[in-house]
Amino acid sequence: MARDHHRDTASGPSQRALRAGEVIRHAIADILSRGEVHDPVLEGHLITVPEVRMSPDLKLATIYVMPLGGRDAKAVLDALERNKRFLRGEIAHRVNLKFAPDIRFRVDERFEEAERIERLLRSPEVKRDLDRSHADSPPIDLDPDLGKTK
Repeated sequence: MARDHHRDTASGPSQRALRAGEVIRHAIADILSRGEVHDPVLEGHLITVPEVRMSPDLKLATIYVMPLGGRDAKAVLDALERNKRFLRGEIAHRVNLKFAPDIRFRVDERFEEAERIERLLRSPEVKRDLDRSHADSPPIDLDPDLGKTK
């Protein structure tokens, strides 16, 4: 029986792509933490690698990075781009893939987005609206079957 190699992209990345991304994430994090890239900008920053997303064919790795505290993100991204060739070669040596993926770097903005939402939820306007909606609505019965008799 033939296997269907076409995936529905709405269902997310394949297990293989997730595994490859995680292996590459560990390799990049190891390279950066050991200071193997000789660049003054990278040597002066602690960089986390929260995620690596792989293309379905595993030929492109998008590496999300975040300098500690989010400072100098643009300079760090530029330094990683300057050293892309070296990093790709190191990935090829450390990761057992048929092809060394092309790599690109992006700043991970999930932390900033989470902080923005947190600030929004703590704002006086939202607190006022939440307090008003709680006062107007009846209490919520978490277990509707609890009060029923059989």
